[in-house]
Amino acid sequence: MFSQLESLKGKFIEIGKRLMDPAATTDMKLFAKLNKEYRELEEVVNVYDRYKLVVSNIENNKEILNKEKDEEFRELAKADLDQLEIEKENIETELKKLLVPKDPEDEKNVLLEIRAGTGGDEASIFAGDLLRMYTRFCEVKGWAVSLVNANEGTVGGYKEIVIEIKGNNVYGSLKFESGVHRVQRVPKTEAQGRVHTSAASVAVLPEADEVDVQVNEADIKMDVFRASGAGGQHVNRTESAVRLTHIPTGVVVECQQERSQHKNREMALKMMKTRIYEAAVREHENEIAARRKTLVSTGDRSAKIRTYNYPQGRITDHRINMSIYNLDAFMDGDINSMLEALAVAEQTEKLKESGVAV
Repeated sequence: MFSQLESLKGKFIEIGKRLMDPAATTDMKLFAKLNKEYRELEEVVNVYDRYKLVVSNIENNKEILNKEKDEEFRELAKADLDQLEIEKENIETELKKLLVPKDPEDEKNVLLEIRAGTGGDEASIFAGDLLRMYTRFCEVKGWAVSLVNANEGTVGGYKEIVIEIKGNNVYGSLKFESGVHRVQRVPKTEAQGRVHTSAASVAVLPEADEVDVQVNEADIKMDVFRASGAGGQHVNRTESAVRLTHIPTGVVVECQQERSQHKNREMALKMMKTRIYEAAVREHENEIAARRKTLVSTGDRSAKIRTYNYPQGRITDHRINMSIYNLDAFMDGDINSMLEALAVAEQTEKLKESGVAV
């Protein structure tokens, strides 16, 4: 581990020198790449420098204990040594975590899809509840949310809805949400007061960059139609809504949220690239999930990941067998504790995978 840390520090110093070179600013793409790598290495190097200082202080205190005759001075050195040993152990744990390779997708913005599943109208209502939950969470995080496409339910909620979320480390935070979310409650549509089980599926897709996916314009078929709201009522009189079909893959996307056909096409093209890119991402995630008991980040959208039990006020995540009893707050966006627990589970699996003791 320490030879790896020394190597990273050497790389950090070298990149720092390159960034100071005026010639580096002539290629802004290279400069941005170097700057990003420098910032990522800086955290590891700072912790490593702190570790070396602690180790040096431990050695100094041991030397004092070996040579010093004054008992009071020896007691002070011993007390200090005990604290330093604890600090050393904590920093070693922190360094192990920092050395685990980061998922390159984590920093990306996302397209988040919610689709009503089994349960009819109640499933659509639950999809709307999930949308509100994620939107409230994004507000707390300071992320920007914009509506991409929506197909409203007949009595409320959504049959399907897609939102774009932009911010810091969005995919890294929300990637655990892909899968089937199951709700157990008395539906608003139930006259008898019986508890029903319904479901909605969530897909969190990291947005594809230009370098990730190249789409040939000749492979795209575009249809335009009038944007419509719930019940088929037209919300504008021009054919501004756009449907794009990628002929080689059969991927079809729609966007009707903007009044401008050009803007809808632009967003639909972004969605198309993301869906095409998703296949490669999901394959990567499934390979990871196959090795991890927690199944964190699995790309299997049919996997039941969480149950929202309203009669008991309980949310249970089945991947890590964790239950939280604050359903009202959870549905109001207070989902961070669950996401953090999933992140810890993933981190633990990564450490085991890399052969590092935890």
